[in-house]
Amino acid sequence: MPTPSIPVSATVADLRARVGTWRREGRRIALIPTMGALHEGHISLVRLARETCDRVVTSIFVNPTQFAPTEDFSTYPRTFDDDCDQLARADCNLVWAPGVREMYPEGFATRIVPEGAAEGLETDFRPHFFGGVATVCAKLFLQVAPDIAVFGEKDFQQLAVIRQIVRDLDLPLAIVGAPTMREADGLAMSSRNRYLTADERRIAPLVHRVIAEVAERVKSGISVDAACADAAATLTAGGFRSIDYVAVRDAATLKPYDPAGGAGRVLVAAWLGKTRLIDNIAI
Repeated sequence: MPTPSIPVSATVADLRARVGTWRREGRRIALIPTMGALHEGHISLVRLARETCDRVVTSIFVNPTQFAPTEDFSTYPRTFDDDCDQLARADCNLVWAPGVREMYPEGFATRIVPEGAAEGLETDFRPHFFGGVATVCAKLFLQVAPDIAVFGEKDFQQLAVIRQIVRDLDLPLAIVGAPTMREADGLAMSSRNRYLTADERRIAPLVHRVIAEVAERVKSGISVDAACADAAATLTAGGFRSIDYVAVRDAATLKPYDPAGGAGRVLVAAWLGKTRLIDNIAI
């Protein structure tokens, strides 16, 4: 096997030894949790972390507990060597790359089941998802013990759930949300974009255009229900085969949006061919 271009830890013991050295040196540490198949959106998180931290750890772990049996765990893109090269160029300091047995050893039997921000939207279609995300992220936070962890806003509900877990469990780190990185045509960067065919890739930017229109219409006084229904119809007419949701929620709580209240967020999940695209935008 080729030698990785960046230091890699594969066991909790090795990870803690490396991080412990940094701690004794008084270093400030950031964690970037990922499932690999990195793109510029992930790398932007590393750059953001470098602005306030002395050391950056990026985890690469395709977490089986957040995939249903019908989902793409076995085919999820795995590009470890390229990921390491990208992280080395971005001045990341360490890759945390445990195997499944290291993360979930024999006899593992504890799981976090979040409510609150985890209820509705993604949970309506992927009821297993946030339990898997919450459990693995809690483990990552305890393994790395970072000062901050950086997550992209593209997975906006996930970001809200992670913030809730850290608050509710009194975990000693700050969660930093980073703006969604987009392609030139507006499509949110995602590891799953590589599943799109050429024709689907031309259609895909419609997701961003549609939610931007929903945000403008809701700001202008159009009802949320009407704006979301029209958006779903536009996506269907544009070639999307199924719309899981187009919704407007309170940006802080993800409860139903009150135009007289605080900031809002438009969220969407829709299927284009075999690829599920998600996106969101602020109101």
